[in-house]
Amino acid sequence: MGLKAYQKAGQKCRKNALTLFTQHNNLDSEDMEDKIREIAEWIVNAKSVVVFVGAGLSTESGIPDFRSPGGVWDKYDPEDFYFQNFISNETAREKYWQMATEMYESMKDAPPNAGHFAIAELERLGKLDCLITQNIDGLHFKAGNSEKKVLELHGTAMHVTCLSCNKRYERDDIQTRVAAGQKAPRCDTCGGLLKPATISFGQSMPERETAEAYRRSEACDLFMVIGSSLVVHPAAYMPVVAKQGGAKLVIINRDETACDGMADIIVNGTAGPIMAAILEKMKQRIHL
Repeated sequence: MGLKAYQKAGQKCRKNALTLFTQHNNLDSEDMEDKIREIAEWIVNAKSVVVFVGAGLSTESGIPDFRSPGGVWDKYDPEDFYFQNFISNETAREKYWQMATEMYESMKDAPPNAGHFAIAELERLGKLDCLITQNIDGLHFKAGNSEKKVLELHGTAMHVTCLSCNKRYERDDIQTRVAAGQKAPRCDTCGGLLKPATISFGQSMPERETAEAYRRSEACDLFMVIGSSLVVHPAAYMPVVAKQGGAKLVIINRDETACDGMADIIVNGTAGPIMAAILEKMKQRIHL
Protein backbone atom coordinates (compact mmCIF):
# COMPACT_ATOMS: atom_id res chain seq x y z
CA MET A 1 0.00 0.00 0.00
CA GLY A 2 1.40 3.41 -0.98
CA LEU A 3 1.69 6.44 1.30
CA LYS A 4 -1.39 8.20 -0.09
CA ALA A 5 -3.45 5.06 0.32
CA TYR A 6 -2.29 4.73 3.93
CA GLN A 7 -3.17 8.38 4.61
CA LYS A 8 -6.64 7.90 3.14
CA ALA A 9 -7.04 4.78 5.24
CA GLY A 10 -5.91 6.83 8.22
CA GLN A 11 -8.93 9.12 8.00
CA LYS A 12 -11.24 6.12 8.18
CA CYS A 13 -9.12 4.52 10.90
CA ARG A 14 -9.30 7.61 13.14
CA LYS A 15 -13.05 7.87 12.59
CA ASN A 16 -13.58 4.22 13.51
CA ALA A 17 -11.31 4.57 16.54
CA LEU A 18 -13.21 7.64 17.70
CA THR A 19 -16.50 5.72 17.44
CA LEU A 20 -15.06 2.84 19.47
CA PHE A 21 -13.72 5.26 22.05
CA THR A 22 -17.13 6.88 22.43
CA GLN A 23 -18.99 3.57 22.63
CA HIS A 24 -16.64 1.55 24.83
CA ASN A 25 -14.95 4.07 27.13
CA ASN A 26 -15.06 2.30 30.50
CA LEU A 27 -13.77 5.19 32.59
CA ASP A 28 -15.89 7.93 34.10
CA SER A 29 -17.12 9.71 30.98
CA GLU A 30 -17.03 13.22 32.43
CA ASP A 31 -13.52 12.76 33.81
CA MET A 32 -12.31 11.32 30.50
CA GLU A 33 -13.96 14.09 28.51
CA ASP A 34 -12.23 16.68 30.69
CA LYS A 35 -8.85 15.02 30.19
CA ILE A 36 -9.28 14.77 26.42
CA ARG A 37 -10.35 18.41 26.20
CA GLU A 38 -7.47 19.64 28.35
CA ILE A 39 -4.83 17.68 26.42
CA ALA A 40 -6.21 19.02 23.13
CA GLU A 41 -6.07 22.55 24.55
CA TRP A 42 -2.48 22.05 25.66
CA ILE A 43 -1.49 20.87 22.18
CA VAL A 44 -3.13 23.87 20.55
CA ASN A 45 -1.37 26.32 22.89
CA ALA A 46 2.01 24.57 23.04
CA LYS A 47 5.00 26.03 21.25
CA SER A 48 6.87 22.72 21.13
CA VAL A 49 5.19 19.29 21.38
CA VAL A 50 7.37 16.18 21.71
CA VAL A 51 5.74 12.75 21.41
CA PHE A 52 7.45 9.69 22.89
CA VAL A 53 6.18 6.30 21.71
CA GLY A 54 6.72 2.74 22.91
CA ALA A 55 5.70 -0.81 22.10
CA GLY A 56 2.15 -0.35 23.38
CA LEU A 57 1.26 1.57 20.24
CA SER A 58 2.67 -1.12 17.96
CA THR A 59 0.71 -3.89 19.67
CA GLU A 60 -2.47 -2.13 18.53
CA SER A 61 -1.29 -2.85 14.98
CA GLY A 62 -0.94 -6.56 15.75
CA ILE A 63 2.82 -6.54 16.43
CA PRO A 64 3.67 -8.59 19.54
CA ASP A 65 5.32 -6.93 22.50
CA PHE A 66 8.49 -8.99 22.52
CA ARG A 67 8.98 -8.64 26.29
CA SER A 68 5.46 -9.77 27.23
CA PRO A 69 4.45 -13.38 27.93
CA GLY A 70 4.29 -15.29 24.66
CA GLY A 71 6.70 -12.87 22.99
CA VAL A 72 10.04 -13.60 21.34
CA TRP A 73 11.92 -13.56 24.63
CA ASP A 74 9.83 -16.49 25.86
CA LYS A 75 11.29 -18.53 23.00
CA TYR A 76 14.83 -17.18 22.98
CA ASP A 77 17.28 -16.17 25.69
CA PRO A 78 18.08 -12.44 25.28
CA GLU A 79 21.63 -13.04 26.52
CA ASP A 80 22.31 -15.06 23.36
CA PHE A 81 21.88 -11.92 21.27
CA TYR A 82 24.34 -9.50 22.79
CA PHE A 83 26.17 -7.47 20.17
CA GLN A 84 29.56 -8.88 21.14
CA ASN A 85 28.28 -12.40 20.45
CA PHE A 86 27.03 -11.32 17.03
CA ILE A 87 30.34 -9.87 15.89
CA SER A 88 32.50 -12.65 17.30
CA ASN A 89 30.68 -15.91 16.53
CA GLU A 90 29.19 -17.28 13.30
CA THR A 91 26.81 -19.63 15.13
CA ALA A 92 25.53 -16.69 17.18
CA ARG A 93 25.00 -14.71 13.98
CA GLU A 94 22.99 -17.52 12.43
CA LYS A 95 20.82 -17.77 15.54
CA TYR A 96 20.39 -13.99 15.57
CA TRP A 97 19.18 -13.93 11.97
CA GLN A 98 16.72 -16.75 12.74
CA MET A 99 15.26 -14.72 15.60
CA ALA A 100 15.35 -11.44 13.66
CA THR A 101 13.53 -13.04 10.73
CA GLU A 102 10.70 -14.16 13.01
CA MET A 103 10.41 -10.65 14.42
CA TYR A 104 10.44 -9.07 10.98
CA GLU A 105 7.72 -11.36 9.69
CA SER A 106 5.41 -10.11 12.43
CA MET A 107 5.87 -6.45 11.50
CA LYS A 108 6.69 -6.09 7.80
CA ASP A 109 3.06 -5.95 6.62
CA ALA A 110 1.52 -4.49 9.79
CA PRO A 111 -0.67 -1.43 9.15
CA PRO A 112 -0.45 1.80 11.14
CA ASN A 113 -3.31 2.34 13.55
CA ALA A 114 -5.32 5.36 14.66
CA GLY A 115 -2.58 6.42 17.07
CA HIS A 116 0.04 6.50 14.31
CA PHE A 117 -2.27 8.45 12.03
CA ALA A 118 -3.10 10.95 14.77
CA ILE A 119 0.60 11.64 15.40
CA ALA A 120 1.17 12.07 11.66
CA GLU A 121 -1.73 14.53 11.59
CA LEU A 122 -0.09 16.53 14.37
CA GLU A 123 2.90 16.95 12.08
CA ARG A 124 0.70 17.95 9.16
CA LEU A 125 -0.96 20.60 11.32
CA GLY A 126 2.42 21.99 12.37
CA LYS A 127 2.06 20.92 16.01
CA LEU A 128 4.79 18.26 16.24
CA ASP A 129 8.33 19.28 17.13
CA CYS A 130 9.56 15.71 17.01
CA LEU A 131 8.57 12.09 17.55
CA ILE A 132 10.89 9.98 19.71
CA THR A 133 10.22 6.29 19.21
CA GLN A 134 11.50 3.12 20.83
CA ASN A 135 9.81 1.08 18.10
CA ILE A 136 11.64 -0.46 15.14
CA ASP A 137 8.68 -1.19 12.85
CA GLY A 138 8.61 1.93 10.66
CA LEU A 139 4.84 2.39 11.09
CA HIS A 140 5.13 6.13 11.68
CA PHE A 141 6.45 6.56 8.17
CA LYS A 142 3.63 4.46 6.74
CA ALA A 143 1.21 6.76 8.57
CA GLY A 144 2.77 9.86 7.03
CA ASN A 145 5.39 11.21 9.42
CA SER A 146 8.51 12.58 7.73
CA GLU A 147 12.01 11.36 8.45
CA LYS A 148 13.07 14.82 9.65
CA LYS A 149 10.57 14.61 12.54
CA VAL A 150 11.29 11.06 13.74
CA LEU A 151 14.09 9.98 16.08
CA GLU A 152 14.42 6.17 16.16
CA LEU A 153 16.30 5.52 19.39
CA HIS A 154 16.44 1.75 18.90
CA GLY A 155 17.03 1.83 15.16
CA THR A 156 14.84 0.24 12.52
CA ALA A 157 14.12 -3.30 11.36
CA MET A 158 13.22 -2.02 7.91
CA HIS A 159 16.84 -1.78 6.77
CA VAL A 160 20.06 -3.74 7.09
CA THR A 161 23.53 -2.24 7.42
CA CYS A 162 27.06 -3.51 6.91
CA LEU A 163 29.01 -3.23 10.15
CA SER A 164 32.22 -2.62 8.18
CA CYS A 165 31.44 -0.20 5.34
CA ASN A 166 28.00 1.04 6.50
CA LYS A 167 26.34 0.15 3.22
CA ARG A 168 22.55 0.17 3.68
CA TYR A 169 20.23 -2.46 2.22
CA GLU A 170 16.47 -2.77 2.03
CA ARG A 171 15.41 -5.43 4.51
CA ASP A 172 13.36 -7.47 2.02
CA ASP A 173 16.39 -7.81 -0.26
CA ILE A 174 18.41 -9.40 2.53
CA GLN A 175 15.50 -11.54 3.69
CA THR A 176 15.40 -13.00 0.18
CA ARG A 177 18.98 -14.13 0.68
CA VAL A 178 18.15 -15.64 4.07
CA ALA A 179 15.20 -17.51 2.57
CA ALA A 180 17.54 -18.82 -0.13
CA GLY A 181 19.81 -20.36 2.50
CA GLN A 182 22.24 -17.64 3.63
CA LYS A 183 22.07 -18.15 7.38
CA ALA A 184 24.23 -15.11 8.21
CA PRO A 185 24.44 -12.86 5.13
CA ARG A 186 27.43 -10.67 4.35
CA CYS A 187 27.98 -7.44 2.46
CA ASP A 188 28.32 -7.89 -1.28
CA THR A 189 30.66 -4.88 -1.44
CA CYS A 190 33.21 -5.53 1.31
CA GLY A 191 32.29 -8.92 2.79
CA GLY A 192 31.47 -7.36 6.16
CA LEU A 193 28.84 -8.59 8.58
CA LEU A 194 25.26 -7.61 7.80
CA LYS A 195 22.87 -6.84 10.63
CA PRO A 196 19.38 -5.34 10.82
CA ALA A 197 19.72 -1.64 11.62
CA THR A 198 18.37 -2.12 15.16
CA ILE A 199 20.16 -1.60 18.47
CA SER A 200 21.05 -4.93 20.07
CA PHE A 201 21.79 -5.63 23.72
CA GLY A 202 25.26 -4.30 24.44
CA GLN A 203 25.32 -2.12 21.32
CA SER A 204 25.80 1.63 21.68
CA MET A 205 22.76 3.85 21.29
CA PRO A 206 22.84 6.05 18.18
CA GLU A 207 24.71 9.19 19.26
CA ARG A 208 22.96 11.76 17.07
CA GLU A 209 19.44 10.52 17.73
CA THR A 210 19.99 10.16 21.47
CA ALA A 211 21.56 13.60 21.88
CA GLU A 212 18.84 15.20 19.77
CA ALA A 213 16.12 13.43 21.74
CA TYR A 214 17.51 14.79 25.01
CA ARG A 215 17.81 18.28 23.54
CA ARG A 216 14.24 18.29 22.17
CA SER A 217 12.86 16.86 25.41
CA GLU A 218 14.56 19.51 27.52
CA ALA A 219 13.34 22.34 25.27
CA CYS A 220 9.68 21.33 24.77
CA ASP A 221 6.73 22.69 26.73
CA LEU A 222 4.49 19.62 26.22
CA PHE A 223 5.77 16.03 26.36
CA MET A 224 3.38 13.19 25.51
CA VAL A 225 4.14 9.56 26.31
CA ILE A 226 2.09 7.10 24.25
CA GLY A 227 2.17 3.33 24.76
CA SER A 228 5.29 3.02 26.90
CA SER A 229 5.74 1.69 30.42
CA LEU A 230 8.94 3.78 30.65
CA VAL A 231 11.17 1.00 31.98
CA VAL A 232 13.74 0.75 29.16
CA HIS A 233 16.63 3.15 29.71
CA PRO A 234 18.14 5.50 28.72
CA ALA A 235 15.11 6.28 26.55
CA ALA A 236 12.79 6.33 29.57
CA TYR A 237 14.70 9.29 31.05
CA MET A 238 13.23 11.59 28.38
CA PRO A 239 10.03 12.43 30.32
CA VAL A 240 12.15 13.26 33.37
CA VAL A 241 14.31 15.59 31.30
CA ALA A 242 11.17 17.24 29.88
CA LYS A 243 9.66 17.81 33.33
CA GLN A 244 12.93 19.21 34.65
CA GLY A 245 12.84 21.63 31.73
CA GLY A 246 9.37 22.84 32.72
CA ALA A 247 7.19 20.87 30.29
CA LYS A 248 3.73 19.53 31.00
CA LEU A 249 3.74 15.71 30.94
CA VAL A 250 0.89 13.64 29.51
CA ILE A 251 0.98 9.84 29.74
CA ILE A 252 -1.35 7.70 27.63
CA ASN A 253 -0.82 4.03 28.37
CA ARG A 254 -2.81 0.92 29.15
CA ASP A 255 -1.05 0.30 32.48
CA GLU A 256 0.82 2.26 35.12
CA THR A 257 4.24 3.66 34.20
CA ALA A 258 7.39 4.51 36.11
CA CYS A 259 6.69 8.23 35.64
CA ASP A 260 3.03 8.41 36.68
CA GLY A 261 3.99 10.25 39.85
CA MET A 262 5.28 13.26 37.93
CA ALA A 263 2.63 13.34 35.17
CA ASP A 264 0.20 16.24 34.82
CA ILE A 265 -2.44 14.08 33.12
CA ILE A 266 -2.64 10.28 32.93
CA VAL A 267 -5.04 8.51 30.60
CA ASN A 268 -5.12 4.73 31.00
CA GLY A 269 -6.53 2.96 27.98
CA THR A 270 -5.99 2.04 24.34
CA ALA A 271 -3.76 4.65 22.71
CA GLY A 272 -5.27 4.71 19.20
CA PRO A 273 -8.85 5.63 20.14
CA ILE A 274 -7.65 8.07 22.79
CA MET A 275 -5.39 9.87 20.34
CA ALA A 276 -8.19 9.96 17.78
CA ALA A 277 -10.43 11.64 20.37
CA ILE A 278 -7.73 14.16 21.29
CA LEU A 279 -7.15 15.01 17.64
CA GLU A 280 -10.88 15.52 17.07
CA LYS A 281 -11.12 17.92 20.03
CA MET A 282 -8.03 19.74 18.82
CA LYS A 283 -9.50 20.23 15.35
CA GLN A 284 -12.72 21.54 16.85
CA ARG A 285 -10.69 23.98 18.88
CA ILE A 286 -8.87 25.36 15.83
CA HIS A 287 -12.03 25.12 13.63
CA LEU A 288 -10.81 22.51 11.16
